[in-house]
Amino acid sequence: MLNAPDKRLALQAYEQILQLILGGGAKPGELVNERRLAEALNMSRTPVRDALLMLEGEGLLLRQGSRGLQVKQMRIEDYMDAVHVRLLLEPAVARMAAGKVPGETIAALRAQIAEAQSLPPGQPADRALVRDIDEGLHGAISDAVENRQLSNSIRTMRRQTQMFDLRSMPERLADTCREHLAILDAVDAADGEAAAQAMAAHLTRVRDSIINRLARL
Repeated sequence: MLNAPDKRLALQAYEQILQLILGGGAKPGELVNERRLAEALNMSRTPVRDALLMLEGEGLLLRQGSRGLQVKQMRIEDYMDAVHVRLLLEPAVARMAAGKVPGETIAALRAQIAEAQSLPPGQPADRALVRDIDEGLHGAISDAVENRQLSNSIRTMRRQTQMFDLRSMPERLADTCREHLAILDAVDAADGEAAAQAMAAHLTRVRDSIINRLARL
C-alpha cells in the first residue's frame, strides 16, 4: 500500500497524464512511455508507474504485451456501452443523493456554471472549466451516497465517455449548463424523483448528440 506522500505524487501524475489523454496530447492508439512521461512530469518513475496502473484500471490505457500500455481507441460501441451503464446507475444515484449534497458544494457549482454561461457566443468552451463543472457535479452526487464501489464504477464509466465529451461538442455548452442546473435544483430541493429524471434526461441528450454528430461525419 502506498504511503501518503507517494499516494499524493501518484495522484498528481494521474491527473496530469489524464489531461494529456483527454486533451489529445496522447493520441488514441499511441504507446505511452513511462520513462519519457516521468521526465516530462519531473517525477520519478514510481508515481508515474502507479498512475499508469490507475489509468489502465479505468480502461483508458490498454496493455499490449511487451510493448507496454497504449491509449485506448474508443469505438462508438464502447461509448454506447458506457453510457448505457451510466443511464442505469446515475439516475438512481441522483435520487439517493437528493438533499445530501452540501449547500456550499451546490453554490460553488452554480457559480462555475454561471461563469460558463457568461462566455461570449461562439467562444470555445474553456476546457478546464468544463471539466471542473462536470467532475464536480457528477462526483459530488456519486460521493454523497457514500458507496465507494458505486462511486468508482460511475467514475470509470465517465472516464470512458469523456473521450467523446463536450470539448468535441461546443454546441452542447448552453444545453449542458441548463441540464446541470436542473439536476442541481432537484438535488438541492431534496426531490429524488426530479433529480433522477433530470440526470436521465441529461445523459440521454449527451448520448443522442454524440450519435447525431457521428452520423454527420
